[in-house]
Amino acid sequence: MNCSTTHDNRLNNLHPGVAAGRRVCSVAMLAAMAMALSGCTALTQPINGIPSSRLPPQFFQGEKDDLVPIDISLLAQEKPRQYTLGPGDVLGITIDGILPYNEPDQVPEPPPVHFPEKDSTLPPSTGFPITVVEDGTISLPLLEPVKVEGLTEDQTRDKIRKAYIDSKILKEDEQRKVSPVVTIIKKRRINVVVIRQDQAGAGSYYLQQVSRSGRGVVGSDESGEGTVVKLDAFENDILHALTETGGLPGTGAKNEIKVLRAKASDKAARMAFLMQYQQTLAQFSDPCSCPPPMPDDPSILKIPLRLPPGVLPSIRPEDVLLEEGDIVLIESRENEFFYTGGLLPGGQWPIPRDYDLDALGAMAMAGGGVSSKLASGSTGIIGNTQVVPPGRLYILRRTPCNGQMAIEVDIAASINNPAQRPIIQPGDTLILQFKPCEEAINFGVGAFFTYGIRELFR
Repeated sequence: MNCSTTHDNRLNNLHPGVAAGRRVCSVAMLAAMAMALSGCTALTQPINGIPSSRLPPQFFQGEKDDLVPIDISLLAQEKPRQYTLGPGDVLGITIDGILPYNEPDQVPEPPPVHFPEKDSTLPPSTGFPITVVEDGTISLPLLEPVKVEGLTEDQTRDKIRKAYIDSKILKEDEQRKVSPVVTIIKKRRINVVVIRQDQAGAGSYYLQQVSRSGRGVVGSDESGEGTVVKLDAFENDILHALTETGGLPGTGAKNEIKVLRAKASDKAARMAFLMQYQQTLAQFSDPCSCPPPMPDDPSILKIPLRLPPGVLPSIRPEDVLLEEGDIVLIESRENEFFYTGGLLPGGQWPIPRDYDLDALGAMAMAGGGVSSKLASGSTGIIGNTQVVPPGRLYILRRTPCNGQMAIEVDIAASINNPAQRPIIQPGDTLILQFKPCEEAINFGVGAFFTYGIRELFR
């Protein structure tokens, strides 16, 4: 008789209740060890969370779904019916007998012809090039400087003719013959700088949401792409600056446009704002204190591109005008991500720019559907049998002063009730876990199909 037979006989000779109790304890210990080894994080790594059913309504109210684009024509200035001159314009002027000068018995020299540049909308022009200088005047032969700033081409032609007549340079018999010709060779231009962090290529901001492996892959380059844009007069506005550099901001950029003025007063205002904020931070030198976040700089113009229906943007006509040296900044959404872990594929995932994302949508984006098969290893040593999908999601959210709150979402309840699906915020971390009862069911089913059927055949 071997040892095992002797042990079985002794076990059978024991009191039936004692033998049954020992079997139950053995099975319970074996089940507990198997569940612990199978990745039962619900028991070994519990998370204390606030049930989503107890949260206030603001956790479920998004800010993006109802937004509509603004009228982009508000970003452009209204053009005048006729072009008016200003410093920097180059005029083509011809005056019979004076510009160019010729003797009465000589054949007049033909004026030069100028063809516009490739990107210009001007027609071909004639005349000798005369530039409007900084004080708004032009210099002509035999005349004092003539003020032409703010005048149209026709008004400038009449003023030149009148100036020669008033100066008695032209004789009475020549006054009727002289008719100056004034055309525009080149419009004055305003140089502005456009920095975009949403363009592809060098200095790009790019997002690759899901790779073939199902993991989030995110890359960004916040250096941006800078371009010096030359804008014609009466086209020196935000809309034309964006058009010259690729159009409206893409989905990789924030839903706003920033304008930094180049005037010395605006630069001084921005510097004063930064110094004031530094003085505020100096009052919170204690490491345990909580300094306030940096407020918006009032000297920087911010124009939102999407607003709630019926809300008019507070854009004044002078706000969209760009002056020499102004900076138009399109910032990237470098911090608008959420993170996943637990039974979800680990990764970093972009939050959509133009619509709100709730908890179930974030799970689907991360590749962990409500009833889909999860990553290998999540069901432990019993095998990959998964009868009941995980039913509990934790949302770890940062709070001010380096704090954190955990939100517990019951997936089954959130499917039936949208009021229990919190809106995902930038920086949230999503942890998917089994409930203890779900772990037990999956373990029991796996144990039965692994060991129970084998014992039946034996």
